[in-house]
Amino acid sequence: MKNQLHAYIDAWRRHDVAGVLGTLTDDCVIVESYGPVYRSRQRVEQWMRAWFGAGGSVDSWEITWQGTTGGSLSAEWIFSCTWQGKAATFEGATIARLEGEKIAYLREYATTAPLYDWTGTWRD
Repeated sequence: MKNQLHAYIDAWRRHDVAGVLGTLTDDCVIVESYGPVYRSRQRVEQWMRAWFGAGGSVDSWEITWQGTTGGSLSAEWIFSCTWQGKAATFEGATIARLEGEKIAYLREYATTAPLYDWTGTWRD
């Protein structure tokens, strides 16, 4: 099932600034998992151009689950990127709210440690 969130993620994978911007309202709010907040499509464009311009690369962004409820979209994913010459991969999730056919609010969450099955004792 393709939707605006899928289109947003797909455009990031392609390093397609215009494609990402086309999924967003003018006054959108994007909250990254590690804290930065980008308020407006113009600010998102500045962020993307700065990030890609500094050598940032989205190497993979695989959606592993997605859902739609009313005007909300959600997805779980595995994200891989290269930043400052260092490759990183982590799992996360995104929740997005729509206004009409565009994303007005998007918030990402990321795992902070490798996932594991709990065995009845706590790991240090």
